[in-house]
Parts: sequence; structure tokens; C-alpha cells
Amino acid sequence: MTNNNFIIDLNSVSIKQAEKTVLSNVNLRVSTGEFIYLIGKVGSGKTSLIKVLYADLGIASGKASVAGYYLPLIRRKQIPFLRRKIGVVFQDFQLLEDRTVYMNLEFVLKATGWKKKDTIETRIKEVLTKVDMLDNYHKMPHELSGGEKQRVVIARALLNSPDIILADEPTGNLDPETSEDLMSLLVDISKSGKTVIMATHQHDLIEKFPNKVYECYDGELIESNMVESYL
Repeated sequence: MTNNNFIIDLNSVSIKQAEKTVLSNVNLRVSTGEFIYLIGKVGSGKTSLIKVLYADLGIASGKASVAGYYLPLIRRKQIPFLRRKIGVVFQDFQLLEDRTVYMNLEFVLKATGWKKKDTIETRIKEVLTKVDMLDNYHKMPHELSGGEKQRVVIARALLNSPDIILADEPTGNLDPETSEDLMSLLVDISKSGKTVIMATHQHDLIEKFPNKVYECYDGELIESNMVESYL
């Protein structure tokens, strides 16, 4: 009951929050390696849609498969395995403030079944190098800038080599220059073959890094291939 052609395939999906329909008749097909923007006003359903994709929120109706899992029939014990195929980048970082950068990443790997110390160390060095943060592995989160924290969050999202990166307003709290640096990093990650879905309200970034755009508007998800129409 999964679709082998699309890593994300939503068909006539309805999404509710607290019994209120947030989005209805959502149709979204995303191929491996695609970069997709989600735009829309606050409360329009962007975050709800992202939560559906990593099974933090169920769907009210419709068909949905993500990374080989059919969401309407997914079992609770299967959700951790789905989430290993998905890396999530949060706007508010959600780092453990009492642990170093290295310990934050180590915690995730141990929680997802990694056991060998040398293998863990190697993987942490790999992802920190990818986001240009290896020299900061010993620092505490409060010693980092907002941009540095977000790089660590992206490194955390990459730990288990996920197929999909979900980024919910990842540049929302960053200055323009830092935002562009982070966008370049996410685009490079997409070019490496990972699917990236990014919710944003910063249309200037869409103009500088053009990709397919979907808008949550009036309870629906609307596709546009013309970035200019949103600027």
C-alpha cells in the first residue's frame, strides 16, 4: 500500500487539529531529492502538514505514504522506524542545554540504537564536518550563535542518514546573512539526494533559492511553479 515512485505521496488528505479541519483535500507528491517550499500565513496549516509527515499528527481521511510507510495503517511501534528516515529541523532548535554539542548528538545516536563508541564518534564528526561545526563540538548551546545552533540542529537531523529533511521555519530567528548560509547548506543537502521540505515565510529566500512552492491557503494546499507570484 505504498508508492514506489514518490517518497511522499498524499492523496485527498484531510488534516484536523482539535477537531477543527486545518487542511482538506491535500494532494502532494514529492520525489527523492526534490526541494519543496511550504508557505502560508501563521495558522494556515504548514506545521500541521509537517507533523503529519513524521507521524506526530494523524490524518482525518485520505491516503498517505511517507518513506515506504502507509500512514493510515502505521502502528505505534513502527513510528520510530519511520522517523529514522526523517530528519526534523526546528525553528527553536530544541537542543539539550545542559550538554555539549557532541553530547547532544551522542544522545540521539544512542537513543536510536547506536552502541559502539568509535562508530558514534565517527558519525558525529562526519555530520559536524558537513555543517562546518566540528571545531565547536565541545561547546555548550548557550555558547553558540543562533546560526551555529541551527547548524548543529541540521547535523542532528542528518545523523541517521535520513531520506527526508523536514525544516519548519529554520531561518525564522536568524539574520539575513546567516539565513542565506543555512539555505545554501539545505540546498546542498537536497542536491546530495535527500528530499527537503521547508516551511518558511521568507519570500526573499525563495527568490534567491528558487524551487517548487506550495501554499497553505484557505484550508487547501495549492501548488505554484511560478515563484514570482509569491513575491
